[in-house]
Amino acid sequence: MSDQLFDTGDGGAAAGEGAEAIPPNAPLAVRMRPRTLDEMVGQEHIVGEGSALRAAIESGRPHSAILYGPPGAGKTTLARIAARMADGAFEEESAVNAGKAEIRGVIERARERRRSSGRPTILFLDEIHRFNKAQQDALLPAVEEGLLTLIGATTENPYFEVNSALISRSQVYELAPLSPGQVEELLRRALADPERGIADPPPVADEALAMLAERSGGDARTALSALERAVERAGGKEVDVAAVEDALQRRAISYDRQGDRHYDFISAWIKSTRGSDVDASLYYLAVMLEGGEDPRFIARRMVILASEDIGNADPMALVVADAAARAVDRVGLPECALNLSQAAIYLALAPKSNAATTAIGAAREEVRRHGAQTPPDYLRDAHYPGAKALGRGKGYQYAHDHPGNVAAQQYLPDPLAARTFYEPTGNGREKAFGERLAELRRRLGRG
Repeated sequence: MSDQLFDTGDGGAAAGEGAEAIPPNAPLAVRMRPRTLDEMVGQEHIVGEGSALRAAIESGRPHSAILYGPPGAGKTTLARIAARMADGAFEEESAVNAGKAEIRGVIERARERRRSSGRPTILFLDEIHRFNKAQQDALLPAVEEGLLTLIGATTENPYFEVNSALISRSQVYELAPLSPGQVEELLRRALADPERGIADPPPVADEALAMLAERSGGDARTALSALERAVERAGGKEVDVAAVEDALQRRAISYDRQGDRHYDFISAWIKSTRGSDVDASLYYLAVMLEGGEDPRFIARRMVILASEDIGNADPMALVVADAAARAVDRVGLPECALNLSQAAIYLALAPKSNAATTAIGAAREEVRRHGAQTPPDYLRDAHYPGAKALGRGKGYQYAHDHPGNVAAQQYLPDPLAARTFYEPTGNGREKAFGERLAELRRRLGRG
């Protein structure tokens, strides 16, 4: 691929020289793409006045960077602005189509360029997360020696998808979804700009614009594309809410079962359910189901949460979660969504306790630190020949021979005789557990 990204119409201007030529029949989202940092909407946290990234772009010497964010947030726009202002050649590749051969070609041209003119090379690699480790490794030497300035764009968390060596040589910038107000600003620009936007636009109802901005999910490309379709379908008549709804149809949910969105939403569901917000729990459950999440994965997390965050404050929580998990296997989608909903509601409304979690955590930490202490001889196995000669089982008191089925004997190893691990919280059923525990420890001589 040549180092010319922008067709200036002069037959040979290098990237960064002249204006980008965009065909008049290009999609609205392409025609309205901001051409300067001042035209950008949103992302002030990384390109605002005085920011390091803005200073680097305006100087014409951008540093290697990974632009991470949702679709339509401005990753490609930012890279193209950097290219236009760059004091150097600009190469663009998509990781969807490019392989090691294309990357080697970019590197060879960059090396020849530096040898012949000293001119630097900037490589914009879209969807960098699609490159495997070997492909990313092929880039590393050129980035390390400064032969290439890499600007990668990805919708996936780069800390999961990009080699740590590349990340360590780049600055990671996270772009946020645009707010509804910012999206609406871009829509109004498209209606007001006769050259780049919609020529002779029909009236567009304010509530239709507001709904479009809200429904776009922070994706400027989705919003502008839907506006373009709505105007076309309106045929010169006013674009109302119904026209926008028709243009939008059902927007695909930004959800990747293998990426960080997968972890973000299950994390949000766990924390909301733990926090007893039943509405948030149901919402994040709906997002996961609509996004195509494996319901068995959700059910497994429910079973874990039932013990981790509820435990004996409501022992039925584990029963409900386990029943939901079984129902998922038996019923499948779409009907098992009802079972998951029932379980999510129960888990969110149940009294909470992490006592079971902290108890086993404390016990395991004791073992890790000090090893496994030998049990008292009377608790050890006495069923093999010679066991009695070793004193195994001697002095053991059978609990059912004592009042209340409790024998007052020491069960923990000698060094841990006074150690406690389980401390009930006093929530729900665990209040009764606490009272019972205090009585048992007293009768065992430990209270």
